[in-house]
This record gives sequence, C-alpha cells and structure tokens, in this order.
Amino acid sequence: MWVVVVVGVTLLISLGLAQFLNLEFPGRRVVRWALIVPWAASLIMTAKLFVWIYDYYFGVLNQALVSLGLLRQPVDWLGDDATVMGAMIAVGVFVSLPFTTYVLLAGLQTIPGEVYEAARVDGASAWRSYRSVTLPLLRPALLVATVLNVIYVFNSFPIVWTLNDRNPGFGHDTMITYMYKIAFKSALRDVGLSAALGVVNVAVILVAVFVYLRAIRWREQEA
Repeated sequence: MWVVVVVGVTLLISLGLAQFLNLEFPGRRVVRWALIVPWAASLIMTAKLFVWIYDYYFGVLNQALVSLGLLRQPVDWLGDDATVMGAMIAVGVFVSLPFTTYVLLAGLQTIPGEVYEAARVDGASAWRSYRSVTLPLLRPALLVATVLNVIYVFNSFPIVWTLNDRNPGFGHDTMITYMYKIAFKSALRDVGLSAALGVVNVAVILVAVFVYLRAIRWREQEA
C-alpha cells in the first residue's frame, strides 16, 4: 500500500505540476526553485516537522480544521489506526514530488514544438494532442520516474520510522522498518529473520534496477 499509493499519487500530481512549470508565466524560475526545497531538506527534519503539524494538541492541521468547522474535535493523526497510514502517505508524496516533477519536466521539454503544430494542423483538439502526442512521447520519462520512485519509496526508512515510531506492533511498518524492529526493537531480537528479510529486500530492489536499466536502454534506442 505504501509504495503503490505514494508512487501513484506522486506521478499524477507531478504530471500536472510539470505541465504547469512548462508554461511561460511570471515568476516561473522562483516557483521551480521553491519546488526543490522539500527534496533538498533532510528527510528526518521534514518528517519531524510533520510530526508537529499532525500533533493532537498543538498541531496546526487540527487547529485549522477545527477552526474551519471541518472537524468537531482534534484527530490523533499518527496514533489512530484509521489515519496513520494516510498521514504517512501524505508526507511520502510531499517529499517525492520535486524529483518526479523535474524528471517529467525534463521529458516535456524534449518534445519538439513542431509535433504539436502538426497535430493542430490535422485538427486535433487539446485533449487529443495530449493523449496522442504528449503522453506517448513522455512515456520514457514516466517509466524512469516510476522505477526510481519505487526504489526510493520502498527503501524509505526515515519518514515511516519518524512518523510511526510510537505505535506498537507492526501494523503500519514497511519492510525496512519491520526489519529494524525485528532485529533491535522488539522482544524477538531475531537478527537472523531480519537478515533473511534483507536478502528479500535486495532481490526486490534488483528487479526494480533491472527494469530501470531496460527503460534506459529503451530510451536510448528510441533516441
């Protein structure tokens, strides 16, 4: 759930942001610079910032939602089983947006303008041009962004651990934090099981790397 939802939502939002940043508008350079900040900042610092934002008593999220009348009372975002995964996914998407947006923006900027002119001459609508021109030519960048995000999100430890460290059990752990808890934090202290899970983790990452290398080779062949 963590990998699929974070990567999927990140790609959808990043595609819209890349389209927006590819347009000409005043202050575009400043917006592009600002977008880098969540990616350049430390993941631990970002996760800790969201711990305070989600805080039950003092968090600005609860105060804003209660003030607007959207909530009757504060919500324990990181302590309630119904909300903790969604809260972690929101942070995962937030820190993944800059990199993914820039990858897709680079892909958009490689599409020649003559292709769109030819589509307009042929009478294609804006939606048809986007579906038949932009998306097919953006496919290599989408594939690369997807594979790299799967690797990064799958191996993400700081976000999940920082936001989920107070919750007992393993209900909202990813494989990385589960391995750590099994080896060092739980009563089991089963280093052998953690090491075995590490081998499985490496195998999954190798599959993702193989897909990434194939995607790079495919892009080079198309070029």
